[in-house]
Amino acid sequence: MERNLKEFGPGIDEPEFAWKIANGIVKNFNHLNKIIEKAAPEWPLNQISIIDRNILRIGLYELLFADSNEVPAKVAINEAIELAKNFGGPNSSKFINGVLGTVYKELSQNSQADRR
Repeated sequence: MERNLKEFGPGIDEPEFAWKIANGIVKNFNHLNKIIEKAAPEWPLNQISIIDRNILRIGLYELLFADSNEVPAKVAINEAIELAKNFGGPNSSKFINGVLGTVYKELSQNSQADRR
């Protein structure tokens, strides 16, 4: 496994972090897909490009499960947008921003409601 990361992700200086995200996505795969479906109801999952789906899964995993001191929410969203700009289609970054922004707003609203 380590060899594959070196081969396909040269320059990654924190392989534990990459594996943590990958394993977390696999563990929470169905849950992440349901969130995508809820946040983008006009886009059935199978109509979203594989690149965009995976970028969304990474961003959502970081938003929902990562340590916010390690990966602040806005950093997770910005990183996902950058991935979309580099690897997605012409409208991918806007789509990713919209979906993750929707989830972030809902999380923020729920967090504020919990504090009351």
